[in-house]
Amino acid sequence: MGQLENKTALITGGTSGIGFATAQRFVEEGAHVFITGRREAELTAAAAALGDQATGIRGDVADLDDLDRIFSVVASSGKGLLDVLFVNAGGGGFATLEQLTPEAFDQTFGVNVRGTVFTVQKALPMLADHASVIIAGSNAASKGNPAFGVYAATKAALRSFTRTWAAELAGRHIRVNTIAPGPTETPGLTGLAPDPSQTQGMLDAMAGNVPLGRVAQPAEIANAVLFLASDQASYVTGTELFADGGETQV
Repeated sequence: MGQLENKTALITGGTSGIGFATAQRFVEEGAHVFITGRREAELTAAAAALGDQATGIRGDVADLDDLDRIFSVVASSGKGLLDVLFVNAGGGGFATLEQLTPEAFDQTFGVNVRGTVFTVQKALPMLADHASVIIAGSNAASKGNPAFGVYAATKAALRSFTRTWAAELAGRHIRVNTIAPGPTETPGLTGLAPDPSQTQGMLDAMAGNVPLGRVAQPAEIANAVLFLASDQASYVTGTELFADGGETQV
């Protein structure tokens, strides 16, 4: 019997990278998984790859109308309340303080912070008591990476919200935790390379800062998310689980 047998999960940003790898693990463990994505073609392909235990819902978490529609689809699906919510949609780019524009600042905070806050808020009526909420953080929030300040600040804000929400939702026995990955070989990370020919060099440079000597694969982060989603973490709430090869701890 799987760890999420007969449970229902929603993963935002579930079409690639960590979100898709987590959806795969959840399906393997018996859950029905709703995934969201902004691009129809990628969403359709991801849902098809996951099979009958997955449902794709197109939507942008930074758009409150889209969020309402996402939860309307979940509510009308007949799958019951949500046992797991993995708020994974997000992103960011490199910009020093000198280079930063108001537009880039607003976009990153709009998706990573505003999108997460209102995803969790709008999910509240759909969350089962004893549900698990997992927030996608980053170990970037725990160190100073040049040109990554806005992204890191958004993840630090989410770490703070995790503590608050864990306290606010404890009466319903809903657990809220942050997963903090280190550098992970996802399209979101490799897409930050200025040129495709520089991708491997960028990953190698990042791996040089990791005690384990390599960047993570999405499936490795998905395994950590599964732990937080499952009953194995029944006494874990308000915490930040680092899955970063020891980069911020050693």
